[in-house]
Amino acid sequence: MNILFRGGRAFTARGAFAEAVLVRDGVISAVGAERELVRLAGAHETVDLDGGLLVPGFTDAHIHPVQAGLERAKCDLSEIYGLDAYLQKIADYAMKNRDKGWIDGGGWDMSAFPGGLPHRSRLDFLDRPAYLIQRDHHAAWVNTRALELAGISRDTPDPIDGRIERDPDGTPSGVLHEGAMDLVGLLTPRPTAADLDAALADAERHLFSLGVTGWQDAIVGSYAGSDDQLPTYLSAAGSGRLRARVVGALWWDRTRGLEQIGELVERRACAEGLDRFAATSVKIMQDGITENFTAATLEPYCLCGGTGLSYVDPAKLKEYVAELDRLGFQVHFHAIGERAVREALDSLAGTDPANRHHIAHLQIIEPSDVPRFAELGVTANLQPLWATHHAQMDELTLPYLGEPRSSWQYPFADLLAHGTRFCAGSDWPVSSADPLQGVHVAVNRTEPGGSVHAGYPTARTPFLPGQRIDLANALTAYTAGSAWINRSPAGVVEEGRPADLVVLDRDPFALPQGEIWTTRVRMTFVDGEPVYQRAGS
Repeated sequence: MNILFRGGRAFTARGAFAEAVLVRDGVISAVGAERELVRLAGAHETVDLDGGLLVPGFTDAHIHPVQAGLERAKCDLSEIYGLDAYLQKIADYAMKNRDKGWIDGGGWDMSAFPGGLPHRSRLDFLDRPAYLIQRDHHAAWVNTRALELAGISRDTPDPIDGRIERDPDGTPSGVLHEGAMDLVGLLTPRPTAADLDAALADAERHLFSLGVTGWQDAIVGSYAGSDDQLPTYLSAAGSGRLRARVVGALWWDRTRGLEQIGELVERRACAEGLDRFAATSVKIMQDGITENFTAATLEPYCLCGGTGLSYVDPAKLKEYVAELDRLGFQVHFHAIGERAVREALDSLAGTDPANRHHIAHLQIIEPSDVPRFAELGVTANLQPLWATHHAQMDELTLPYLGEPRSSWQYPFADLLAHGTRFCAGSDWPVSSADPLQGVHVAVNRTEPGGSVHAGYPTARTPFLPGQRIDLANALTAYTAGSAWINRSPAGVVEEGRPADLVVLDRDPFALPQGEIWTTRVRMTFVDGEPVYQRAGS
């Protein structure tokens, strides 16, 4: 089947445009002037862009779709905000799901609670144990019944990679940070294979509606009470149910060392030969997050002291990374604090840039480390949606970081000026999976108008506006940049590439900069076949 896209513009890559695009049998066969492509097309269908923009399918370079799909089917708090709204949603969910032995789900925002900490007593109205994961997935809110079932008391020590939040008398208060989440999370009901399959299918449908045609799942393994998703991906890819182009980042067990690498090699081999899924990346989480003081910093936090956690011993990290690199794995780091970023960069010195290593989140980068990304051939994996004034940033992060460290956050423009390669992702379900919302923030450093924090008093005040990047670079990060990280043949509109394409309802380059967020997806194509069409389009 031939398809001619015309009536608008096509963003081909890195700021270049074309009038029209011709697709034959699922492959882009011509890109250029509309008149010439009409002559070449022969018998064809026409997709009228109607003044909108055709872009490559987005690739999300850091996302958790299976977990998101599971949470959407549980007590999902991610689309609401505030204690009263949370409690009403939890009560309604409990009423409608009387047969469930646990109330589980997540999506609560730390900024909705004093000091970012809800209390177990607010969930004790429930007649069942509760386990609700924080929006950032670095903590869980539990009730007294859940703590009792887990045997957690004032005498229970903190795990080496986490913390049990406590009342002044030492009694657990109901928040479990990082590795402590597993103390309760592993007791919750395990999803069945059918549950996991349904979660992946639901997530894929949602992502297609946002123009996302590929992704890197940032944790394929057991973490924070979740089960290993590798069998789910293998089943979906092997049967042809998976349409998106996916790379799984295999979870590095931070309680173990080199002895696990043989297992990672075996897990990678399980996906060899599959068309839509590869397990060629390894995810190393080097620290936590700033709001609970687990992000690894060079200097102590302002209000609590301490410098966070390095989950993998930096003295051993370089050895682990060198062996993964030697075996051809890509290393995908989580690094939030400036010490974690430096430890990740140090470990990547001397590795092969052809393995396409990348560091995600990059909330704080000490300025002398900014040029090292380009020098080492390390890609910066951006989550732009976080680089705004919102309640969590203003009320928790900034007071804890102080200056000058607060001004080192999300230095996109500085990285770009040094020639750093970008990819981008959402970390969904931590934040919205909509790439266009992320693009808006990268360009404006303000909250998108449709976000949950849009009504926050400083939401329209640019956050460190000197770190804005232009629209072409932001779009390229979500398309060609992330596709490159995944070794995907898509991500660019040029002859010979798969026709993974997205029709936007308007041309964001023609909009006032502050209105980029209003752009929506009309149609999404994978291999030239429509996988999403907005109602009425």
